[in-house]
Order: sequence, then structure tokens, then C-alpha cells
Amino acid sequence: MSYTIAMAGKGGTGKSTTATLIIRYITEELGKAVLAVDADPNSTLGLSLGVEIEGTIADIRDDVVEKRVDIPATMSKDRYIEYRIEESIVEENKFDLLTMGRPEGPKCYCYANNLLRRYLDKAEQSYPYIVIDTEAGMEHLSRRTTNDVDLLIIAFESTIIGVHTANRITELIESLPIKSKNTYMSCAKCLQKELAKR
Repeated sequence: MSYTIAMAGKGGTGKSTTATLIIRYITEELGKAVLAVDADPNSTLGLSLGVEIEGTIADIRDDVVEKRVDIPATMSKDRYIEYRIEESIVEENKFDLLTMGRPEGPKCYCYANNLLRRYLDKAEQSYPYIVIDTEAGMEHLSRRTTNDVDLLIIAFESTIIGVHTANRITELIESLPIKSKNTYMSCAKCLQKELAKR
């Protein structure tokens, strides 16, 4: 089973930078493989990690739902989607990257979220670590995109509003059936400094 780390928090608090440093620490210091997941529709984790995105879950969702592709007769829809997700993963030497992506226009994320959750459940058997960079705010928590994690890091800026937002996220987590073995609140810049030292 994977050890899953998820980043949460308000936009602009440094979630993606912190996720990148955590991935670097796990791969370089611990020498372990990581599945990096950019679950933010405003995808920037690939840029932070220095890799080029080849495809996203949102692309797959659009292709399948809008019937832009013909699913082979020998393949079920679920198996085809799983194949496309595996094909969209960017494979690097020490980590793999899966990107959620942004659907064009006012489309529902529910289907893409379900694809992501289903794939992550399966990926737990293949990677020692999964690091998820979530979207800003709290909606992904209420939709349970971030679910069953070992460590949830709530990043915030060191202001009254930042602390208040982090507390609201903590309260929301306690009210939902989200399983987080450990929850850690930290000023993202402080955490980044600690990770950069290692």
C-alpha cells in the first residue's frame, strides 16, 4: 500500500511548490518512487517538476463523454479509460506524473474526479508514495477528491485570514467521511524552508 500525502489550502499559499519539494525529498533523500498527481484544474505541478504534460484526465473525459473517439469493440469503456489514463502518465526516472487538467468551458468535474479516485485506488498497489497537489479552496474536499490519505498538509500564509482559512478546512474535514490518518497545518513558506534544507 502507498503512503499518500495530499496538499490542501487556499490559492497562492505555495501548495505546488511544497508538493514539488516533498516529491524531491522522497525521490532523492529516501530513494523511493512517487506517483505525483496534479489534481488542480489549473495544472502547474508538471511545470514545477520540469516535465511536459502529454495528456490529462480532463482530455480523456472529453473524448469519451463527447464521443470523439471510437472505443474498440474488444474493450469495455472502463478498460479503455484505464488504458488512456495509463497512457497519459508522464514517466520520469524517479517519479511519474498524472495530471487532472481543466475541461474547456462550464463542464462538470464529477466524471473526471471519479476517474481520478478510481485510478488512485488502483495505483496504491504500485507506488510506495503518492503525492497529490489539490486545487485551491475546499470544494475538492466536499467532493471527496482527496480521500483516504495518510498525511493531509494544509498550507496557509502567515496572516489572520490564512490561519482562519486553515481552521475552516480542518473543520470541514472533521465533518466529512474523509479518512486522514494525520493532518498537519503549516505556513507553506516555513515548510518549504525546512524541506529545502534536507
